[in-house]
Amino acid sequence: MTSMVDTTADSDLLDLRKGRPAAGQDPVKRAQIIEGARRVFIDKGFEAASMNDITREAGVSKGTIYVYFENKEELFEALIEEERGTIFKNLYEVLDHFEDLRKTLVKFGMALSIKITSAKVIQAQRTVVGAADRIPELGARFYERGPKRGHDKVMAFLNEAIERGLLKIDDVDVAAYQFTELCLAGLFRQCIFSYRTKAPTQAEIERIVKSGVDVFLKAYGTEKFLAEEKALQSA
Repeated sequence: MTSMVDTTADSDLLDLRKGRPAAGQDPVKRAQIIEGARRVFIDKGFEAASMNDITREAGVSKGTIYVYFENKEELFEALIEEERGTIFKNLYEVLDHFEDLRKTLVKFGMALSIKITSAKVIQAQRTVVGAADRIPELGARFYERGPKRGHDKVMAFLNEAIERGLLKIDDVDVAAYQFTELCLAGLFRQCIFSYRTKAPTQAEIERIVKSGVDVFLKAYGTEKFLAEEKALQSA
């Protein structure tokens, strides 16, 4: 008697011989399912969404969707992991190149604020928050792998500035949170609660970020920083 495992293995081998990905290994099909799930979760929310809804939206069969994902929780986690990668990809690279302190902070603050207040990121974060009550560990993982890693990178940058004698900070952990909040200045909350129906303009973000960086450096900048900045301005 031929088992289901044998049948699946034979089918996978045949697919490989024909140059097709084995069952559950096709990245295009997986992306198609995740994109369908994204639309369903946005439209219905996590609780109301069903695998049948996602199957229809993605344009795949029930048999296909269950080859890739066992249930909607697993599918939702895959979607959130993809969103996390999209949101935070390359965001912190500017902090790897320490040049002029003020310019670097402004450049990073601009990149952060533009990304965090974009429509796609706002929707992704609403989706995570909507499912956090039912799957708290998923929300925790999203924070740990995304915002927390970013926070640690900001802390590392501030510590380097301290070592160079440019900043004097007693609590770097708190200062890193203060910096990101100064760069957003309420923009994120206005967007997440739909007080704003459109993302802020780049000019508005630039004004807020430059003001926030100025406040931050007035609080933590050292005499050495002020002297170096004065020298740069007069050069």
